Amino acid sequence: MRGTALAAAIGAAAVLGVQGWAGGAELGSDGNGPAKAYSAGVKETGPVEGEVHKLALKPKGSGEAVLSQQGTEPFGLLGVSWTDPKAEVKGTIEARARDAKTGKWSHWIALDPVKAGMDGVRPGAHGSTEPVWVGASDGAEVRISGGGALPAGLELNLVDPGGANSPAKKSGAKKNGAQQSGSLNAGPAAFAAPAAGPAPADPPTTPPSVPGPVSTAPQPNVVSRLAWGADETMNTEGPIYLPGGKVKALFVHHTADTQPYDCSQSAAIVRGIHVYHVKTNGWRDLGYNFLVDKCGTIFEGRQGGTDQPVLGAHTYGWNNESAGIAVLGDYNAAGASAAAQDAISRIAAYKLGQYDGDMNGTATLTAGATQTNFFGTAFEAGKPYTFKSLSGHRDGFNTECPGNQLYGQLGALRTSGPAAQLKVATVNGVPVQPGVDAKSDGVLSVGWSTSTASDRIGSFEVLVDGASVATASGTARTAITTLTDGTHQVQVKATATNGKTSTTLPVTVVAEVKPATFTPVTPKRLMDTRSGLGVPQAKVGAGGVVTLPVAGTNGIPAAGVTAVVLNVTATNPTEPSFVSVYPSGVTRSSASNLNFTPGQTIPNLVVVPVVDGKVSFFNNQGTVDLIADITGYFTSAGGGATHTNIGPKRLMDTRSGLGVPQAKVGAGGVVTLPVAGTNGIPATGVTAVVLNVTATNPTQPSFVSVYPSGTTRTSASNLNFTPGLTIPNLVVVPVVDGKISFFNNQGTVDLIADITGYFTSAGDGATHTNIGPKRLMDTRSGLGVPQAKVGAGGVVTLPVAGTNGIPAAGVTAVVLNVTATNPTQPSFVSVYPSGTTRTSASNLNFTPGQTIPNLVVVPVVDGKVSFFNNQGTVDLIADITGYFSK
Repeated sequence: MRGTALAAAIGAAAVLGVQGWAGGAELGSDGNGPAKAYSAGVKETGPVEGEVHKLALKPKGSGEAVLSQQGTEPFGLLGVSWTDPKAEVKGTIEARARDAKTGKWSHWIALDPVKAGMDGVRPGAHGSTEPVWVGASDGAEVRISGGGALPAGLELNLVDPGGANSPAKKSGAKKNGAQQSGSLNAGPAAFAAPAAGPAPADPPTTPPSVPGPVSTAPQPNVVSRLAWGADETMNTEGPIYLPGGKVKALFVHHTADTQPYDCSQSAAIVRGIHVYHVKTNGWRDLGYNFLVDKCGTIFEGRQGGTDQPVLGAHTYGWNNESAGIAVLGDYNAAGASAAAQDAISRIAAYKLGQYDGDMNGTATLTAGATQTNFFGTAFEAGKPYTFKSLSGHRDGFNTECPGNQLYGQLGALRTSGPAAQLKVATVNGVPVQPGVDAKSDGVLSVGWSTSTASDRIGSFEVLVDGASVATASGTARTAITTLTDGTHQVQVKATATNGKTSTTLPVTVVAEVKPATFTPVTPKRLMDTRSGLGVPQAKVGAGGVVTLPVAGTNGIPAAGVTAVVLNVTATNPTEPSFVSVYPSGVTRSSASNLNFTPGQTIPNLVVVPVVDGKVSFFNNQGTVDLIADITGYFTSAGGGATHTNIGPKRLMDTRSGLGVPQAKVGAGGVVTLPVAGTNGIPATGVTAVVLNVTATNPTQPSFVSVYPSGTTRTSASNLNFTPGLTIPNLVVVPVVDGKISFFNNQGTVDLIADITGYFTSAGDGATHTNIGPKRLMDTRSGLGVPQAKVGAGGVVTLPVAGTNGIPAAGVTAVVLNVTATNPTQPSFVSVYPSGTTRTSASNLNFTPGQTIPNLVVVPVVDGKVSFFNNQGTVDLIADITGYFSK
């Protein structure tokens, strides 16, 4: 920041200069070899005491003074001071140092005066130049010329910042041994957390007991003052905070050094600046709020808490509403490193994000002094002026700081952060009010806003209680999902195209979800893409979506419907693919409901939440026809049936004659199974049963329809198969006369039926709550269970109660879409309540190479659900769509 003639004329440079290393043995790039002087290559703990040696300059008259070339105590940083801080040195102040290792003298270095009053009016303050880092030195020379009358008390200040590798310590020159500092190894990773060690006794101040405001941007790792070895015994006054309590802007500085430094020495440079500011300038503490080195390490500057609006001394006239970030080095000829720029971006985004600021925005600041900046813009004390939220020192003061090249990089830095001013704006169409809880009946429509352009945002996520429940594109500003009953914290997280994230402050949403009961309906076809029923007549293409209106159609109520039970069939696929069925209006999750290959016709039952009255169907690849038959719906309007667990229990097996005669079901044949009044099922009040039906040993391609006995069978089918296949499917079938009928279309087939529960009008069962679709388990990635395929005879057990928004108590059953993939042998999987003995019931049957899903409604006994695989190995996936609770 040494700069213009005008700056020199008014004693302009308001902040520090840190000179690079003039000497010291080099460390190899691999970290081997002798350590550099002042490097942090050894472990140290606690504060590090630095020393200042003062040498008087000799006046020569005619505005000149000198310190003749001479040997000195070891030091690393130098600067010149004088008694009266208001006095000005009109001429040129220059100094040079002798390398302690080589004995060579450095070039002459110009020293710029610091503006008086930078840290307020302070008794005992001195006039001074900015400090210059010269590296490990043991000799100095100073000359002042061309400036008229000189102020009294001119002295050269030589600072040894101490540390294990201090030349003074190694030579025994230090008169009083310093305590050793925190562990400081080269590179940012070493500074991720404060080093362990004793804290200074009776610290003079502590940060406020209340944490600073939460930021929308992540708080970066910052090397604490303890970790870089701040000697807190120098700071007897404690911190003070911005009068308005808000950081409106940040000013970027450089320390104007033209010589290189090693990042292992950065902590010593910071310590040297600290010592100089307090002992030479007479300031209360180090001037900058944060310092950044070329490796991207961020150092805590002035004490008071990195999360607090600490009042610094960095930009004359503008300190009261801003914070200062200094980058170690000179950036007039070359720009800052990518790592340093990223560090500036991260700390600036964090600080501005605490106060709803935007790095790419503007801020209105009130001038604290009358002055002119580097560009000639005049400021009058007490008047407001507009600044960019991320400004350079030269924008507020007459200085070259932060250097031409770093100043030129600020434009790109302003757009390098995460989405700014991100906030939840509405919940279910109602504007969010501070301190007022938002309301929901189970549907959550979130609206948000950001000042960042959409083309800089990759995606958004809606978080409920910290978990991602919905995603949206970078252009979206709304998303819909569902909530379970209770109080929730809702946030929106943005991921910028550069990968950086920001998250809104949480909004409290109180969801009052009415219990949902089940109303069975006679199976009825709602959708068929082959004929154009319900949706346009066309196959669903790759990445295509068709949306089916359900509420208010086909006898389904227009209001109060929370979920529908559909048997969905995929037929005529042209490529291997999957279909996902999900609530219209919400973001599709990774859950799939049907998986198929060309030539297959495959059905699966789905229980899909209803948010906006419609249901969407997504096809991944190729083209496919889709059919949907409804068997019932859940409603919060009351009057429906509640659910009671039973089983899993086998009710029917044509192979053995269980429940029905022992015989395969022939072409066009029907078998009827009594259910009411048998096997623990009540004789009255049962409105529907939940059965896992399996077709095995078929002789021809065919389908099976399961329907209420005593009614006319519709065109709905529940299982589709070809010879050699064993295929199951869950059915929820109404009960009219206490019995259930099973129709086979062609050839002969054996049928098996296992019950897992029933619905009753008695009202003493469990009610249904939507959740998801949400993935709970994936053995491929280790989600929910260990990352490993399930072996022959193996069991994996998934905790469900008390996880992923599912209540910890009162859950009687969960509704899961379970998928088997990557099987190595023909096998079956049984899903059953953990803590019970597995029955003979199976939920999925498959052969090598197949990926096959099936819906299960599985009772919950001890809060967990178990999955058994019979033969070979297989990966299992489980997606939840809802649960029953009492």
